[in-house]
Amino acid sequence: MKALGVVGYSGSGKTTLLCALIPLLRGYGLKVAVVKSTHHDVDWDVPGKDSYRLREAGADAVLLQGPRRWFMTRPAPTEVSLETIRASLQPPPDLLLLEGSKALAVAKIEVHRPALGHPLLAADDPRIMAVATDGVLHIPGVQLDLNMPSVIAQFIRQWIEKED
Repeated sequence: MKALGVVGYSGSGKTTLLCALIPLLRGYGLKVAVVKSTHHDVDWDVPGKDSYRLREAGADAVLLQGPRRWFMTRPAPTEVSLETIRASLQPPPDLLLLEGSKALAVAKIEVHRPALGHPLLAADDPRIMAVATDGVLHIPGVQLDLNMPSVIAQFIRQWIEKED
């Protein structure tokens, strides 16, 4: 399983880009999984529901299963790592996209919009292999047109092939 981070400041368009890339990458025959990172505590369960009560009773994991989907909740380890994430995805996808996981030691694409006025993350992160932008940047390295997801998907596909 290849892992690729998609990083950038809030409001830069990471989720929008991923929503455009996923069907293109699937069109290449890739199985794709996404991890969306957030700084906020998340909980899809609500007090009073059976699944919540089972978790509060001490279950290490609770899986809520329906006719077309299932959700599982379990406590996060003290530190989430790439290995922890990979181990939780069975069967493993071909490509794991990590949105917003700036600190993980994986190859990354930065989403950067100069109009927002934020500094480039690529200046301080050697793992950023390309910057997808809607502007003109005068920096060394690969720049991709943020408004052309098919070109970005092709770049990712070539990266995967090169890594194999």
